Amino acid sequence: MSTAVEFADGVRPPTAARPGQKADVTAWLGVAAGAIGSLMATLDISIVNASLPTIQGEIGASASEGTWVATAYLVAEIVIIPLTGWLERVFGLKRFLLAAAILFTAFSILCGTAGTLPTMIVGRIGQGFTGGAMIPTAMTIIATRLPPSQQPIGTAMFGSTVILGPVLGPLVGGWLTENFSWHYAFFINVPVCAALVGLLLIGLPDEEMDLDEFASADWLGILGMALGLGGLTIVLEEGHREQWFESAMIWQLTIVTIFGFALIAAGQFIADRPVIKLALLRNRTFAAVFVLALILGAVLYGTSYVIPQFLAAIANYNALQAGKVVFLSGVPALMMMPLIPLLIRFVDLRLAVAIGFATMALTCWIDAYLTAQSTGGSFTVSQLLRGFGQVMGMMFLNQAAISSVSSEDAGDASGLFNAARNLGGSIGLAVLATLQDARLDFHHWTLQSSIQANDPAVQAYVAAQASGFGGGSAGLASAYRMLDMNVLRDALVMSFNDEFLALTIGILAVVPLTLLLKPLPKGQINMAMH
Repeated sequence: MSTAVEFADGVRPPTAARPGQKADVTAWLGVAAGAIGSLMATLDISIVNASLPTIQGEIGASASEGTWVATAYLVAEIVIIPLTGWLERVFGLKRFLLAAAILFTAFSILCGTAGTLPTMIVGRIGQGFTGGAMIPTAMTIIATRLPPSQQPIGTAMFGSTVILGPVLGPLVGGWLTENFSWHYAFFINVPVCAALVGLLLIGLPDEEMDLDEFASADWLGILGMALGLGGLTIVLEEGHREQWFESAMIWQLTIVTIFGFALIAAGQFIADRPVIKLALLRNRTFAAVFVLALILGAVLYGTSYVIPQFLAAIANYNALQAGKVVFLSGVPALMMMPLIPLLIRFVDLRLAVAIGFATMALTCWIDAYLTAQSTGGSFTVSQLLRGFGQVMGMMFLNQAAISSVSSEDAGDASGLFNAARNLGGSIGLAVLATLQDARLDFHHWTLQSSIQANDPAVQAYVAAQASGFGGGSAGLASAYRMLDMNVLRDALVMSFNDEFLALTIGILAVVPLTLLLKPLPKGQINMAMH
Protein backbone atom coordinates (compact mmCIF):
# COMPACT_ATOMS: atom_id res chain seq x y z
CA MET A 1 0.00 0.00 0.00
CA SER A 2 1.32 3.43 -0.85
CA THR A 3 2.29 5.91 1.81
CA ALA A 4 1.28 9.56 1.56
CA VAL A 5 3.63 11.99 3.23
CA GLU A 6 2.77 15.57 4.08
CA PHE A 7 5.30 18.40 4.24
CA ALA A 8 5.03 21.68 6.06
CA ASP A 9 5.20 23.72 2.86
CA GLY A 10 3.01 21.38 0.84
CA VAL A 11 5.73 20.45 -1.68
CA ARG A 12 8.73 18.18 -1.69
CA PRO A 13 11.97 20.08 -1.18
CA PRO A 14 14.63 19.95 -3.89
CA THR A 15 17.01 17.86 -1.74
CA ALA A 16 14.48 15.09 -1.11
CA ALA A 17 14.77 11.71 -2.78
CA ARG A 18 12.31 11.12 -5.58
CA PRO A 19 9.41 8.67 -5.02
CA GLY A 20 10.88 6.01 -7.32
CA GLN A 21 14.37 6.18 -5.92
CA LYS A 22 16.06 4.31 -3.12
CA ALA A 23 18.13 6.21 -0.60
CA ASP A 24 21.89 5.85 -1.00
CA VAL A 25 24.42 5.16 1.75
CA THR A 26 25.08 8.84 2.48
CA ALA A 27 21.35 9.48 2.92
CA TRP A 28 21.09 6.67 5.47
CA LEU A 29 24.16 8.04 7.25
CA GLY A 30 22.33 11.36 7.52
CA VAL A 31 19.26 9.58 8.91
CA ALA A 32 21.49 7.72 11.38
CA ALA A 33 22.97 11.05 12.45
CA GLY A 34 19.47 12.42 13.07
CA ALA A 35 18.49 9.33 15.07
CA ILE A 36 21.68 9.43 17.17
CA GLY A 37 21.28 13.14 17.85
CA SER A 38 17.64 12.69 18.84
CA LEU A 39 18.47 9.70 21.05
CA MET A 40 21.26 11.62 22.78
CA ALA A 41 19.00 14.62 23.34
CA THR A 42 16.12 12.59 24.79
CA LEU A 43 18.42 10.30 26.77
CA ASP A 44 20.07 13.25 28.50
CA ILE A 45 16.70 14.41 29.81
CA SER A 46 16.62 11.46 32.22
CA ILE A 47 20.22 10.24 32.36
CA VAL A 48 20.62 11.99 35.72
CA ASN A 49 17.42 10.61 37.29
CA ALA A 50 18.82 7.37 38.72
CA SER A 51 22.03 9.05 39.94
CA LEU A 52 20.28 12.22 41.14
CA PRO A 53 20.56 11.36 44.87
CA THR A 54 24.33 11.00 44.42
CA ILE A 55 24.60 14.21 42.40
CA GLN A 56 22.51 16.13 44.93
CA GLY A 57 24.84 15.11 47.74
CA GLU A 58 27.99 16.11 45.87
CA ILE A 59 26.78 19.50 44.62
CA GLY A 60 24.95 20.40 47.83
CA ALA A 61 21.36 20.38 46.56
CA SER A 62 18.22 19.35 48.44
CA ALA A 63 15.75 16.82 47.00
CA SER A 64 13.42 19.55 45.72
CA GLU A 65 16.30 21.61 44.35
CA GLY A 66 17.60 18.50 42.61
CA THR A 67 14.56 18.43 40.33
CA TRP A 68 16.07 21.48 38.64
CA VAL A 69 18.79 19.27 37.21
CA ALA A 70 16.05 17.63 35.10
CA THR A 71 13.65 20.58 34.79
CA ALA A 72 16.23 23.10 33.52
CA TYR A 73 16.97 20.83 30.55
CA LEU A 74 13.29 20.47 29.68
CA VAL A 75 12.55 24.20 29.90
CA ALA A 76 15.42 24.99 27.52
CA GLU A 77 14.19 22.32 25.09
CA ILE A 78 10.69 23.79 25.15
CA VAL A 79 12.07 27.15 24.04
CA ILE A 80 14.37 25.84 21.29
CA ILE A 81 12.14 23.23 19.61
CA PRO A 82 9.74 25.71 17.95
CA LEU A 83 12.77 27.77 16.83
CA THR A 84 14.52 24.97 14.96
CA GLY A 85 12.71 25.55 11.68
CA TRP A 86 13.77 29.19 11.67
CA LEU A 87 17.34 28.39 12.71
CA GLU A 88 17.59 25.78 9.92
CA ARG A 89 16.64 28.42 7.38
CA VAL A 90 19.11 30.92 8.83
CA PHE A 91 22.19 28.70 9.05
CA GLY A 92 21.37 25.70 6.89
CA LEU A 93 20.54 22.30 8.37
CA LYS A 94 24.06 20.84 8.26
CA ARG A 95 25.80 23.89 9.72
CA PHE A 96 23.11 24.29 12.39
CA LEU A 97 23.35 20.68 13.57
CA LEU A 98 27.15 20.70 13.58
CA ALA A 99 27.11 23.77 15.84
CA ALA A 100 24.46 22.16 18.07
CA ALA A 101 26.48 18.93 18.43
CA ILE A 102 29.71 20.75 19.29
CA LEU A 103 28.03 23.08 21.81
CA PHE A 104 26.15 20.13 23.33
CA THR A 105 29.51 18.49 23.97
CA ALA A 106 30.86 21.63 25.62
CA PHE A 107 27.87 21.97 27.92
CA SER A 108 28.04 18.25 28.77
CA ILE A 109 31.64 18.75 29.92
CA LEU A 110 30.51 21.72 32.02
CA CYS A 111 27.86 19.53 33.71
CA GLY A 112 30.38 16.76 34.31
CA THR A 113 32.79 19.12 36.04
CA ALA A 114 30.12 21.04 38.00
CA GLY A 115 30.69 21.31 41.73
CA THR A 116 27.73 23.53 42.59
CA LEU A 117 24.01 23.57 41.75
CA PRO A 118 24.14 26.89 39.79
CA THR A 119 26.93 25.58 37.55
CA MET A 120 25.02 22.36 36.96
CA ILE A 121 21.85 24.28 36.07
CA VAL A 122 23.72 26.51 33.58
CA GLY A 123 25.18 23.41 31.95
CA ARG A 124 21.81 21.68 31.80
CA ILE A 125 20.16 24.74 30.26
CA GLY A 126 22.89 24.79 27.60
CA GLN A 127 22.40 21.06 26.99
CA GLY A 128 18.67 21.61 26.61
CA PHE A 129 19.06 24.41 24.07
CA THR A 130 21.52 22.50 21.90
CA GLY A 131 20.13 19.00 22.41
CA GLY A 132 16.55 20.11 21.82
CA ALA A 133 17.54 21.28 18.35
CA MET A 134 18.36 17.70 17.39
CA ILE A 135 14.86 16.30 18.03
CA PRO A 136 12.66 17.92 15.34
CA THR A 137 15.54 18.15 12.87
CA ALA A 138 15.71 14.35 12.85
CA MET A 139 12.29 14.35 11.16
CA THR A 140 13.52 16.97 8.69
CA ILE A 141 16.39 14.71 7.68
CA ILE A 142 14.02 11.78 7.17
CA ALA A 143 11.67 13.91 5.08
CA THR A 144 14.40 15.33 2.85
CA ARG A 145 16.81 12.39 2.51
CA LEU A 146 14.47 9.40 2.13
CA PRO A 147 11.86 8.61 -0.54
CA PRO A 148 8.26 8.03 0.66
CA SER A 149 8.59 4.24 0.43
CA GLN A 150 11.45 4.24 2.95
CA GLN A 151 10.28 7.03 5.24
CA PRO A 152 8.25 4.69 7.52
CA ILE A 153 11.55 2.98 8.40
CA GLY A 154 13.10 6.33 9.27
CA THR A 155 9.99 7.30 11.23
CA ALA A 156 10.22 4.08 13.27
CA MET A 157 13.89 4.82 13.98
CA PHE A 158 12.97 8.31 15.17
CA GLY A 159 10.09 7.01 17.28
CA SER A 160 12.44 4.55 18.95
CA THR A 161 14.73 7.37 20.05
CA VAL A 162 11.88 9.45 21.50
CA ILE A 163 10.49 6.51 23.49
CA LEU A 164 13.76 4.83 24.46
CA GLY A 165 15.71 7.96 25.38
CA PRO A 166 13.87 8.78 28.64
CA VAL A 167 13.83 5.12 29.79
CA LEU A 168 17.36 4.26 28.66
CA GLY A 169 18.76 7.36 30.39
CA PRO A 170 18.43 6.12 33.99
CA LEU A 171 19.96 2.75 33.05
CA VAL A 172 22.99 4.29 31.32
CA GLY A 173 23.38 6.94 34.03
CA GLY A 174 23.02 4.36 36.79
CA TRP A 175 25.58 1.99 35.27
CA LEU A 176 28.12 4.78 34.79
CA THR A 177 27.51 6.09 38.32
CA GLU A 178 27.96 2.72 39.97
CA ASN A 179 30.94 1.56 37.91
CA PHE A 180 32.74 4.87 37.43
CA SER A 181 31.21 8.15 38.65
CA TRP A 182 28.13 10.26 37.97
CA HIS A 183 30.41 12.64 36.04
CA TYR A 184 30.63 10.08 33.23
CA ALA A 185 26.89 10.33 32.65
CA PHE A 186 27.83 13.62 30.97
CA PHE A 187 31.30 12.76 29.67
CA ILE A 188 29.86 9.87 27.63
CA ASN A 189 28.45 12.48 25.26
CA VAL A 190 31.96 13.42 24.08
CA PRO A 191 32.69 10.29 21.97
CA VAL A 192 29.06 10.05 20.85
CA CYS A 193 29.11 13.66 19.64
CA ALA A 194 32.40 13.01 17.84
CA ALA A 195 30.75 10.17 15.90
CA LEU A 196 27.69 12.36 15.31
CA VAL A 197 29.80 15.16 13.81
CA GLY A 198 31.41 12.65 11.43
CA LEU A 199 28.03 11.34 10.27
CA LEU A 200 26.70 14.87 9.76
CA LEU A 201 29.71 15.85 7.66
CA ILE A 202 29.19 12.83 5.38
CA GLY A 203 25.43 12.39 5.40
CA LEU A 204 24.06 15.92 4.91
CA PRO A 205 24.54 18.22 1.90
CA ASP A 206 25.84 21.76 2.30
CA GLU A 207 23.27 24.56 2.25
CA GLU A 208 23.50 28.32 1.96
CA MET A 209 22.85 30.54 4.97
CA ASP A 210 20.00 33.05 4.84
CA LEU A 211 20.92 35.70 7.40
CA ASP A 212 18.05 37.89 6.20
CA GLU A 213 15.79 35.63 8.24
CA PHE A 214 17.07 37.39 11.36
CA ALA A 215 15.17 40.51 10.39
CA SER A 216 11.84 38.67 10.14
CA ALA A 217 12.21 36.67 13.35
CA ASP A 218 9.50 36.78 16.01
CA TRP A 219 11.77 38.30 18.65
CA LEU A 220 8.81 39.12 20.90
CA GLY A 221 7.78 35.47 20.87
CA ILE A 222 11.34 34.26 21.47
CA LEU A 223 11.79 36.53 24.48
CA GLY A 224 8.28 35.74 25.69
CA MET A 225 8.92 31.99 25.64
CA ALA A 226 12.09 32.37 27.70
CA LEU A 227 10.39 34.61 30.27
CA GLY A 228 6.97 32.95 30.30
CA LEU A 229 7.95 29.30 30.32
CA GLY A 230 10.98 29.84 32.54
CA GLY A 231 8.99 31.91 35.03
CA LEU A 232 6.10 29.45 35.08
CA THR A 233 8.39 26.52 35.82
CA ILE A 234 10.16 28.34 38.65
CA VAL A 235 6.83 29.37 40.20
CA LEU A 236 5.62 25.76 40.13
CA GLU A 237 8.97 24.44 41.39
CA GLU A 238 9.52 26.90 44.22
CA GLY A 239 5.92 27.85 45.08
CA HIS A 240 5.35 25.32 47.84
CA ARG A 241 8.72 25.89 49.50
CA GLU A 242 8.22 29.67 49.37
CA GLN A 243 4.64 29.50 50.69
CA TRP A 244 3.30 30.56 47.31
CA PHE A 245 2.05 34.14 47.18
CA GLU A 246 3.25 34.92 50.67
CA SER A 247 6.64 35.22 48.96
CA ALA A 248 7.69 38.38 47.14
CA MET A 249 9.82 36.25 44.80
CA ILE A 250 6.79 34.23 43.69
CA TRP A 251 4.85 37.43 43.02
CA GLN A 252 7.71 38.82 40.95
CA LEU A 253 8.13 35.62 38.97
CA THR A 254 4.39 35.46 38.35
CA ILE A 255 4.51 38.96 36.88
CA VAL A 256 7.47 37.93 34.70
CA THR A 257 5.51 34.87 33.55
CA ILE A 258 2.42 36.92 32.63
CA PHE A 259 4.60 39.47 30.83
CA GLY A 260 6.30 36.67 28.90
CA PHE A 261 3.01 35.17 27.75
CA ALA A 262 1.82 38.67 26.80
CA LEU A 263 4.88 39.01 24.54
CA ILE A 264 4.06 35.67 22.92
CA ALA A 265 0.50 36.87 22.32
CA ALA A 266 1.76 40.16 20.84
CA GLY A 267 4.02 38.26 18.49
CA GLN A 268 0.98 36.45 17.07
CA PHE A 269 -0.24 39.76 15.61
CA ILE A 270 3.02 41.57 14.87
CA ALA A 271 5.34 38.89 13.46
CA ASP A 272 4.95 37.68 9.88
CA ARG A 273 5.67 34.15 11.09
CA PRO A 274 5.14 33.70 14.86
CA VAL A 275 7.59 31.39 16.61
CA ILE A 276 4.58 29.48 17.99
CA LYS A 277 1.43 29.62 15.88
CA LEU A 278 -1.10 29.73 18.70
CA ALA A 279 -3.90 30.20 16.19
CA LEU A 280 -3.71 26.45 15.68
CA LEU A 281 -5.20 26.02 19.15
CA ARG A 282 -8.46 27.46 17.81
CA ASN A 283 -8.72 24.19 15.93
CA ARG A 284 -10.68 21.96 18.30
CA THR A 285 -8.93 18.80 17.11
CA PHE A 286 -5.43 20.22 17.46
CA ALA A 287 -6.31 21.72 20.86
CA ALA A 288 -7.22 18.19 21.99
CA VAL A 289 -3.87 16.93 20.67
CA PHE A 290 -2.06 19.69 22.57
CA VAL A 291 -3.69 18.82 25.90
CA LEU A 292 -3.07 15.10 25.37
CA ALA A 293 0.59 15.86 24.60
CA LEU A 294 0.92 17.79 27.86
CA ILE A 295 -0.28 14.79 29.86
CA LEU A 296 1.84 12.41 27.78
CA GLY A 297 4.95 14.43 28.64
CA ALA A 298 4.03 14.52 32.32
CA VAL A 299 3.71 10.71 32.40
CA LEU A 300 6.75 10.00 30.23
CA TYR A 301 9.17 12.18 32.18
CA GLY A 302 7.36 12.12 35.54
CA THR A 303 7.43 8.36 35.98
CA SER A 304 11.07 8.09 34.89
CA TYR A 305 11.86 10.59 37.66
CA VAL A 306 9.58 9.34 40.46
CA ILE A 307 10.40 5.61 40.21
CA PRO A 308 14.18 6.00 40.79
CA GLN A 309 13.46 8.37 43.68
CA PHE A 310 11.17 5.79 45.32
CA LEU A 311 13.62 2.94 44.83
CA ALA A 312 16.53 4.96 46.24
CA ALA A 313 14.62 6.28 49.26
CA ILE A 314 12.53 3.22 50.19
CA ALA A 315 14.14 0.12 48.69
CA ASN A 316 17.72 1.41 49.07
CA TYR A 317 18.48 0.72 45.40
CA ASN A 318 21.61 2.10 43.84
CA ALA A 319 21.56 4.06 40.59
CA LEU A 320 22.13 1.04 38.35
CA GLN A 321 19.42 -1.06 40.00
CA ALA A 322 16.91 1.77 39.67
CA GLY A 323 17.91 2.34 36.04
CA LYS A 324 17.17 -1.29 35.19
CA VAL A 325 13.65 -0.95 36.57
CA VAL A 326 12.99 2.22 34.57
CA PHE A 327 14.31 0.60 31.40
CA LEU A 328 11.68 -2.14 31.58
CA SER A 329 9.23 0.21 29.87
CA GLY A 330 11.61 0.37 26.91
CA VAL A 331 11.26 -3.35 26.18
CA PRO A 332 7.77 -3.05 24.61
CA ALA A 333 8.99 -0.02 22.66
CA LEU A 334 11.81 -2.04 21.11
CA MET A 335 9.45 -4.88 20.25
CA MET A 336 6.67 -2.71 18.82
CA MET A 337 8.61 -0.16 16.77
CA PRO A 338 8.94 -2.39 13.66
CA LEU A 339 5.14 -2.78 13.72
CA ILE A 340 4.31 0.92 14.10
CA PRO A 341 4.20 1.79 10.35
CA LEU A 342 1.83 -1.14 9.78
CA LEU A 343 -0.35 -0.23 12.77
CA ILE A 344 -0.58 3.40 11.64
CA ARG A 345 -1.89 2.26 8.26
CA PHE A 346 -4.62 -0.03 9.56
CA VAL A 347 -5.59 1.00 13.12
CA ASP A 348 -7.86 3.99 13.77
CA LEU A 349 -5.65 6.50 15.59
CA ARG A 350 -8.48 7.52 17.93
CA LEU A 351 -8.72 3.95 19.20
CA ALA A 352 -4.94 3.60 19.38
CA VAL A 353 -4.47 6.82 21.40
CA ALA A 354 -7.36 5.92 23.72
CA ILE A 355 -5.85 2.46 24.34
CA GLY A 356 -2.43 3.98 24.94
CA PHE A 357 -3.66 6.54 27.47
CA ALA A 358 -5.98 4.09 29.22
CA THR A 359 -3.05 1.69 29.59
CA MET A 360 -0.85 4.44 31.06
CA ALA A 361 -3.63 5.30 33.53
CA LEU A 362 -3.86 1.64 34.56
CA THR A 363 -0.11 1.47 35.20
CA CYS A 364 -0.13 4.57 37.40
CA TRP A 365 -3.12 3.20 39.33
CA ILE A 366 -1.21 -0.07 39.90
CA ASP A 367 1.76 1.91 41.25
CA ALA A 368 -0.48 3.92 43.58
CA TYR A 369 -0.55 1.01 46.06
CA LEU A 370 3.12 0.75 47.01
CA THR A 371 4.23 -0.18 50.52
CA ALA A 372 7.40 0.23 52.53
CA GLN A 373 8.29 -3.34 51.51
CA SER A 374 7.94 -2.65 47.77
CA THR A 375 11.03 -3.21 45.60
CA GLY A 376 11.84 -3.04 41.92
CA GLY A 377 9.84 -6.19 41.30
CA SER A 378 6.70 -4.30 42.28
CA PHE A 379 7.09 -2.20 39.11
CA THR A 380 7.65 -5.03 36.61
CA VAL A 381 4.07 -5.39 35.35
CA SER A 382 3.32 -1.67 35.41
CA GLN A 383 6.53 -0.76 33.59
CA LEU A 384 5.98 -3.27 30.81
CA LEU A 385 2.40 -2.10 30.33
CA ARG A 386 3.52 1.53 30.54
CA GLY A 387 5.96 1.00 27.68
CA PHE A 388 3.16 -0.35 25.50
CA GLY A 389 0.89 2.56 26.39
CA GLN A 390 3.58 5.16 25.72
CA VAL A 391 4.35 3.76 22.27
CA MET A 392 0.69 3.73 21.28
CA GLY A 393 0.08 7.19 22.67
CA MET A 394 3.25 8.84 21.36
CA MET A 395 3.37 7.58 17.79
CA PHE A 396 -0.32 7.86 17.00
CA LEU A 397 -0.68 11.23 18.70
CA ASN A 398 2.15 12.57 16.54
CA GLN A 399 0.17 11.49 13.49
CA ALA A 400 -2.97 13.10 14.91
CA ALA A 401 -1.14 16.41 15.42
CA ILE A 402 -0.23 16.72 11.74
CA SER A 403 -3.48 15.32 10.32
CA SER A 404 -5.51 17.86 12.29
CA VAL A 405 -4.14 20.83 10.34
CA SER A 406 -3.48 21.79 6.71
CA SER A 407 -0.25 20.78 4.98
CA GLU A 408 0.96 24.41 5.23
CA ASP A 409 0.67 24.25 9.03
CA ALA A 410 2.08 20.74 9.48
CA GLY A 411 5.55 21.96 10.47
CA ASP A 412 4.15 24.42 13.03
CA ALA A 413 1.85 21.71 14.39
CA SER A 414 4.74 19.29 14.78
CA GLY A 415 6.85 21.89 16.59
CA LEU A 416 3.98 22.84 18.90
CA PHE A 417 3.25 19.17 19.60
CA ASN A 418 6.88 18.48 20.58
CA ALA A 419 6.96 21.65 22.69
CA ALA A 420 3.73 20.60 24.42
CA ARG A 421 5.18 17.18 25.28
CA ASN A 422 8.25 18.75 26.87
CA LEU A 423 6.19 21.48 28.54
CA GLY A 424 4.03 18.75 30.07
CA GLY A 425 7.18 17.03 31.30
CA SER A 426 8.53 20.23 32.83
CA ILE A 427 5.25 21.12 34.52
CA GLY A 428 4.75 17.50 35.56
CA LEU A 429 8.15 17.32 37.27
CA ALA A 430 7.51 20.58 39.10
CA VAL A 431 3.99 19.60 40.19
CA LEU A 432 5.08 16.12 41.32
CA ALA A 433 7.95 17.54 43.38
CA THR A 434 5.61 20.09 44.98
CA LEU A 435 2.95 17.44 45.58
CA GLN A 436 5.46 15.15 47.25
CA ASP A 437 6.62 17.86 49.65
CA ALA A 438 3.06 18.82 50.56
CA ARG A 439 1.74 15.29 50.96
CA LEU A 440 4.83 14.15 52.89
CA ASP A 441 4.21 16.85 55.48
CA PHE A 442 0.50 16.00 55.59
CA HIS A 443 0.98 12.25 56.02
CA HIS A 444 3.84 12.67 58.47
CA TRP A 445 1.84 14.79 60.88
CA THR A 446 -1.35 12.76 60.33
CA LEU A 447 0.42 9.52 61.21
CA GLN A 448 2.17 11.10 64.19
CA SER A 449 -1.10 12.48 65.55
CA SER A 450 -2.69 9.03 65.27
CA ILE A 451 -0.08 7.49 67.59
CA GLN A 452 -1.39 7.58 71.16
CA ALA A 453 1.21 7.54 73.93
CA ASN A 454 -1.16 5.55 76.15
CA ASP A 455 -1.78 2.88 73.52
CA PRO A 456 -0.49 -0.46 74.93
CA ALA A 457 0.79 -1.51 71.51
CA VAL A 458 2.82 1.70 71.16
CA GLN A 459 4.20 1.35 74.68
CA ALA A 460 5.17 -2.28 74.03
CA TYR A 461 6.92 -1.32 70.76
CA VAL A 462 8.86 1.53 72.40
CA ALA A 463 9.85 -0.68 75.32
CA ALA A 464 11.09 -3.44 73.03
CA GLN A 465 13.09 -0.97 70.92
CA ALA A 466 14.54 0.74 73.99
CA SER A 467 15.65 -2.61 75.36
CA GLY A 468 17.32 -3.39 72.07
CA PHE A 469 19.27 -0.12 72.29
CA GLY A 470 20.57 -0.92 75.76
CA GLY A 471 17.74 0.47 77.89
CA GLY A 472 17.82 3.58 80.04
CA SER A 473 17.13 7.12 78.88
CA ALA A 474 19.52 6.78 75.93
CA GLY A 475 17.78 3.62 74.75
CA LEU A 476 14.38 5.27 75.14
CA ALA A 477 15.49 8.28 73.07
CA SER A 478 16.79 5.96 70.35
CA ALA A 479 13.50 4.06 70.38
CA TYR A 480 11.53 7.28 69.83
CA ARG A 481 13.86 8.26 66.97
CA MET A 482 13.34 4.85 65.40
CA LEU A 483 9.57 5.23 65.73
CA ASP A 484 9.69 8.64 64.04
CA MET A 485 11.88 7.25 61.23
CA ASN A 486 9.34 4.50 60.58
CA VAL A 487 6.52 7.03 60.55
CA LEU A 488 8.47 9.24 58.14
CA ARG A 489 9.19 6.28 55.85
CA ASP A 490 5.51 5.32 55.73
CA ALA A 491 4.56 8.95 55.09
CA LEU A 492 7.05 9.08 52.21
CA VAL A 493 5.57 5.92 50.67
CA MET A 494 2.09 7.42 50.94
CA SER A 495 3.29 10.61 49.24
CA PHE A 496 4.70 8.57 46.33
CA ASN A 497 1.35 6.78 46.07
CA ASP A 498 -0.38 10.16 45.91
CA GLU A 499 1.87 11.16 43.00
CA PHE A 500 0.93 8.07 41.00
CA LEU A 501 -2.73 8.59 41.88
CA ALA A 502 -2.53 12.19 40.64
CA LEU A 503 -1.07 10.97 37.34
CA THR A 504 -3.88 8.40 37.08
CA ILE A 505 -6.55 11.06 37.53
CA GLY A 506 -4.82 13.40 35.08
CA ILE A 507 -4.65 10.75 32.36
CA LEU A 508 -8.24 9.60 32.79
CA ALA A 509 -9.43 13.22 32.64
CA VAL A 510 -8.09 13.65 29.10
CA VAL A 511 -8.98 10.24 27.60
CA PRO A 512 -12.37 11.55 26.33
CA LEU A 513 -10.46 14.07 24.19
CA THR A 514 -9.46 11.20 21.91
CA LEU A 515 -12.99 11.36 20.48
CA LEU A 516 -12.10 14.76 18.97
CA LEU A 517 -9.12 13.44 17.02
CA LYS A 518 -9.26 13.23 13.25
CA PRO A 519 -8.65 9.76 11.77
CA LEU A 520 -6.04 9.28 9.06
CA PRO A 521 -7.03 8.22 5.55
CA LYS A 522 -6.28 4.54 5.05
CA GLY A 523 -2.63 3.93 4.28
CA GLN A 524 -1.39 7.44 5.05
CA ILE A 525 1.56 8.29 7.27
CA ASN A 526 2.09 11.96 8.03
CA MET A 527 5.47 13.56 8.36
CA ALA A 528 6.06 17.20 9.15
CA MET A 529 9.16 18.98 7.94
CA HIS A 530 10.37 22.33 9.24
